[in-house]
Amino acid sequence: MLRPTVLRMLALLLALALVIAACAEDDDEVEEEPEEDPVEEEEPEEDDEEEPEDEEEVEAPEADGMLFGYVLPESGPLAFLGPPQIESLNLALEDINAAGGVLGADVSVSGGDEAGDPAVASEDTERLLGEGVHAIIGAAASGISTQIVGQITGAEVAQCSGSNTAPVIDEAETGFYMRTAPTDVLQSPVLGEVVIADGFFDVALMARADDYGQGFLEELSASITEQGGTVLEEVLYDPEAASYTADVENAIAEDPEAIVIIGFDEGAQVIADLIEAGFGPQDIALYTADGMRGSSLWEGVDPDNPAVLEGMRGTAPGASIEYNERLTAIDGVDDPIFGGQVYDCVTILALAAEAAGSFDAADFQPELLGITQDGTECSSFEECRDLLADGEDIDYQGVSGPIEWNDEYNVSTATYEIFEFDDQGEPVQVDTVEARIE
Repeated sequence: MLRPTVLRMLALLLALALVIAACAEDDDEVEEEPEEDPVEEEEPEEDDEEEPEDEEEVEAPEADGMLFGYVLPESGPLAFLGPPQIESLNLALEDINAAGGVLGADVSVSGGDEAGDPAVASEDTERLLGEGVHAIIGAAASGISTQIVGQITGAEVAQCSGSNTAPVIDEAETGFYMRTAPTDVLQSPVLGEVVIADGFFDVALMARADDYGQGFLEELSASITEQGGTVLEEVLYDPEAASYTADVENAIAEDPEAIVIIGFDEGAQVIADLIEAGFGPQDIALYTADGMRGSSLWEGVDPDNPAVLEGMRGTAPGASIEYNERLTAIDGVDDPIFGGQVYDCVTILALAAEAAGSFDAADFQPELLGITQDGTECSSFEECRDLLADGEDIDYQGVSGPIEWNDEYNVSTATYEIFEFDDQGEPVQVDTVEARIE
């Protein structure tokens, strides 16, 4: 009885082995099939990945039209100038494209941050030039423009700044670098006249030690002296200093009636140190200029007191009320400072390209002066473009005023606003002044 049982067990084991072997073969077949399937499925997946690339090429009319770049302060000490300038550039492009673009193609933009850092600005400039931009808007700071202007104009690409006010931009190649902001040669006498007209003749001047601050201080000092005032102290300070106590002590040494501060956001700390010394806006007449015309300046002086700057006055390049209202209606734009000037930069460069029939700055540069003088006055891209198409000479009238360039592409006429900080820390326009270099 044992033997049959053993035989049956052997038979069962053999059958089981065959089943296992068969399953193993089936498993191998199942595993092999997915290995083949992905290969077959990868081909359509590759096609799917290629289609968006083709679509991107089709959807990039920017490559066919005029390409602007910008190097403007998205961060850094002049970050408050970023929103009005960048959004003004966007508004100009919006208006140009709504009118049909330049030479029948949409205009586009690629951005870069100057960041208050020459190295960052230079790197972004190099990238923009590599992208093939036809013109660069910026930088906002005169000192940054001095660092990058050689890169831009050396490549025969147009550069236009709406806020460079230093009397001289070193290394600028005449014809490829231009600005719609008036130089401090114009603004300094205006600010000097405001100080003297307010009845203050013994004045101390404080300015950041860079191209902007030093150039402004020199012109302002001469203006106050020419109008019968006395400049008691001229203090150039390090904008990177942690404290300005020693600079303040020098400025107040001879007990001035008024102090003028020419700075950027570090000016808030200068004012805080002046207040600590008993020479704040509630104690003495304080004045400033465009670099400190910001609605958030008070926060750097005393974050708990918006009225800390109340009564402090200053000057800044202006623009039309209508344009400023349009600009400040955009979220994130609290102050319109230098916005109109950037809008005019973009519009003039686009009109020059229309006049030349080319996006190449080497071709349209000779058209720039003619567009802004001695012709039929016009005030929008579309209006001016249509006049050019009819063969007329044009005289573009900008939203920042008439753009009257001299041979070095510096404006010779400008409108300035006189502003005063209110009890909410807002710089409010109280008057306007026309200035002209004869």
